[in-house]
This record gives sequence, C-alpha cells and structure tokens, in this order.
Amino acid sequence: MMHVLLDDDLGRLTLRRLWPWHRLLARCLAPSLDRQLADGASPEANAVLASVRYRRGLAASLRRMVAASAAPQTSPRFMAASRSAGAVRQPHVQLRRDRIAGSASELTGLARSLAGQSPVPAQGVAMVSELLADGGGPLYRAGTRDDLDAVIERAAQALTG
Repeated sequence: MMHVLLDDDLGRLTLRRLWPWHRLLARCLAPSLDRQLADGASPEANAVLASVRYRRGLAASLRRMVAASAAPQTSPRFMAASRSAGAVRQPHVQLRRDRIAGSASELTGLARSLAGQSPVPAQGVAMVSELLADGGGPLYRAGTRDDLDAVIERAAQALTG
C-alpha cells in the first residue's frame, strides 16, 4: 500500500493513502499535471499530483536521446501495420541531433539528477517531462523560439531546489 503526504484544509501535511485510481488518473492527466507542476503548483496539493513518479524513466529517455544524437543517422524503419496493409513508416519525430550533441553533458547531468537516490523537486521533474514531450520544442524543431541551453538550465535549477 502506498501513502503520500498531502496538504490538509489547515495547510498541514498529513499522511494519506494512495488508491490505485490515483495512479491511473495521474497517467491520464500527465501532460496537464506536468504543466501545473512546471508552473510551480505544489505536488502536495492533491493525491494525483503527488503520485506522478516516473523520473527514472525520464532519465533513461534523456540518456537514449544523447546516445541517438551521437550514433550515425539511419533511415526510417518500416513496420507492418497488418498483413493486408503491407509496410508502413513507423511514426517518429526527428531529433535535432546537432542541438542535443551540443548540450549532451547538460542533458546527461539532468539524467543524473533524476536517477539519483535523493528526492528532487517535482517542478524540475515536470519541466524535464515537458522538454521531452514537446514535439515543437528545442529537442525536435529547428524553428522553435526556445533556447535548449536555457530550458536545460531552468530545469537543472528546479531539480536542485
């Protein structure tokens, strides 16, 4: 059984039981919850925000992205959609390999912070999640207004508290 610390009506932290539906709801609402946390919402505000726990997966995604930026680029893979449909392109978003390679040490530092044993602020975790999920952001899109190094720096600062 899992428990979380939540703010009660008087602003005190209290221990509450985390039900399986909290985790399901957190998965369904993950983009919205990440946005709330990245904007500074307290993870202790409710059980759904407190149950978002996937920082080690984010760290692995960052490491894979850095490794992919250093590997030779391959042509898109094909996969069979069904026996009758034949081969189709596997959907994917192109990485900005040059940007990622240029920020590899900083991205690896984010991964190290996320994968560590000590707790990290939920706001930093949410900022990294948004960075990875934003298909129009600096990891994927050439014409974005966001500077990758600045985004990484903000996330790193949020992770260290």
